[in-house]
Amino acid sequence: MSEPILQVANLHVDFQTYGGVVQAVRGVSFDVCAGQTLAIVGESGCGKSVTVQSLMGLIPMPPGRIHQGSAHLRGHDILASKIIDGQDIRGSQISMIFQDPMTSLNPTMNIGSQIAETLEVHKGYSKSDAFARAIELLDMSKIPEAAKRAKQYPFEFSGGMLQRAMIAMAIACEPAILVADEPTTALDVTIQAQILDLLGDLQQETGMAIILITHDLGVVARMADEVMVMYAGEVVERGGVDDIFYRSGHPYTQGLRLAMPTNNQDTEANQTLVAIDGSPPDLFNPPRGCAYHPRCPYAMQVCAEQAPPTRTLGADHQAQCWLHHEMAGALPDGLVSASKVGQ
Repeated sequence: MSEPILQVANLHVDFQTYGGVVQAVRGVSFDVCAGQTLAIVGESGCGKSVTVQSLMGLIPMPPGRIHQGSAHLRGHDILASKIIDGQDIRGSQISMIFQDPMTSLNPTMNIGSQIAETLEVHKGYSKSDAFARAIELLDMSKIPEAAKRAKQYPFEFSGGMLQRAMIAMAIACEPAILVADEPTTALDVTIQAQILDLLGDLQQETGMAIILITHDLGVVARMADEVMVMYAGEVVERGGVDDIFYRSGHPYTQGLRLAMPTNNQDTEANQTLVAIDGSPPDLFNPPRGCAYHPRCPYAMQVCAEQAPPTRTLGADHQAQCWLHHEMAGALPDGLVSASKVGQ
């Protein structure tokens, strides 16, 4: 793996509200390398989108606040300054595909002009050159009759075509990192597959890194190289996609897998989905110990009293769980210890 192009360390983000301070992101660290796809997964409200949006300056401050941590894009501290070589990193160095393309595009501008505007602002293109390039980008995004479609408005596009237009806009400035926030949520299964294939093809052509934010573990299995599992604003497990799916080290990761439908006829898991009991904790006042312990079927007394340390389970595979402590005894079925990795 090449040197990381984005390095985030101990990021803390909170929100000041009338009810108190919401600790939305609590000590998140990760690296992303060129050509790599990092998937961030977890339940709604676990801090996935806030983590990335805070790096891009998309969190209103106040009420939001980054009060601890660092983030470096190719050595540049993007928390201190989001300007590199006179350009805002948003759109040029890091681009984002938002969750709902229906509300992410301006209904009063045609599609080509919206893509061209990005090139005019960040690359200094003339209007005619930018529009011509917009047509090329729509064609790269596999929109048929790109020249005709560039002159149409968002209401004339289907959901899948709008998502392709968003991708064309996101890759216009050839960013180093593309953030895809639930890029297939509102699409049917066939279109989802086409969008994922398109992202994979563009990544191979350009070498950009992708940060994929999703609830869908099927998308993760198809796209990701590495997976970061978040719960209550913290990273509870991180590893390669095979580690997460076949060698899970945290009960929460195991719970997410058991709640996922499967078409494997050789297992009983396809008969009944196993829900995770309970609800995520109140981030106004997070638990003192492991945030997952009130819902964890294997919780011990220490889980409620002390935050678990990060345990290395294998190469590039870590989990935060007291079950991996040498005094915890035998691990429950389905969880892998450091001693079993590679066996």
